[in-house]
Amino acid sequence: MSAAERRIETVRVELGARAYDILIGDGLIGAAGREIAARLPGARAAIVTDENVAARHAAALAASLEAAGIAATTITVAPGEKSKSFSMLEEVVDAVLAARLERGDAVIALGGGVVGDLAGFVAGIVRRGMRFVQMPTSLLAQVDSSVGGKTGINSPRGKNLVGVFNQPRLVLADTGTLDTLPSREFRAGYAEVAKYGLIDRPDFFAWLERNWREVFSGGPARAQAIAESCRAKAEIVARDEFETGDRALLNLGHTFGHALEAATNYDGNRLVHGEGVSIGVALAHRFSARLNLASPDDAARVEAHFRDVGLPWRMADIPGPLPDAETLLGFIQQDKKVTRGTLTFILTHGIGQSFIARDVPASEVLAFLKENHPG
Repeated sequence: MSAAERRIETVRVELGARAYDILIGDGLIGAAGREIAARLPGARAAIVTDENVAARHAAALAASLEAAGIAATTITVAPGEKSKSFSMLEEVVDAVLAARLERGDAVIALGGGVVGDLAGFVAGIVRRGMRFVQMPTSLLAQVDSSVGGKTGINSPRGKNLVGVFNQPRLVLADTGTLDTLPSREFRAGYAEVAKYGLIDRPDFFAWLERNWREVFSGGPARAQAIAESCRAKAEIVARDEFETGDRALLNLGHTFGHALEAATNYDGNRLVHGEGVSIGVALAHRFSARLNLASPDDAARVEAHFRDVGLPWRMADIPGPLPDAETLLGFIQQDKKVTRGTLTFILTHGIGQSFIARDVPASEVLAFLKENHPG
């Protein structure tokens, strides 16, 4: 085993017959052909990527696949959240069919969360289900969206409202791709890393408070943070694959965050997903304090950490005007966790003590939104 191979860490997602590995380490794009061929012998592939990622990494992936005897076609989409649309879904589905790929072949998602969600949905519906490999190239995708099988697109009525659960056969998280990630995108992904500590790993959050600079600069601390995040998500997904129970905890901050993304019409110049999560996580802690569920000191601690790392933490940090509180509540009421019209939030009793709060009164949410609205 080479020195490079010894640096690869494996996290197993235990789902019985559908269990799979997450491989984490530098150089995995170059090793992709070998790893995929070992698990999917004889498969051909469609690489789904976006224009920015394709320019940096598509040629290396194609060469790795070719060396392993995997014939591949590359399908490129525009970068950004707006590619998670019905029109783009139709285009990618048609391209996969035009390549005459079969059910036993693979769709490979090479990119961030947008590409992973879109490509995974395509793989889940073409020929009633093709095989699927995640190759996340952003921090957010490596620690969150590539793991657990959630795929889908957005609707004008809300984020991720159309999709399927479709577990990948393999996740290859090449940490080397993060070296070319814009600093804003890396920070946005870090919000999901911090989220795992705030759900049920208070020691991990405290470690991040001490070591976030090393996570940002790269090296062992970065790989450690990614692996710990993947372990945290893998454990929850193994307990609750289809989000009928405590998998909903992974949505800490997302109810507020998704509403803010919809309110900005998914304009990445104003707000990217991880920034929506950071604001949402801060709001969830502040809302918990307002409901006397947690100390205001915990909310202040979360806000201080996000300020330190350069993440937005309040609605006022979003450039441009926002719709009024009533409109924001309307987006929240489209959230996937709404059950028979009642609102469900992930709230907290303190750092690392998140819980599922059902039947949250809409009147309380509206009053809180009015208090925190920058207008």
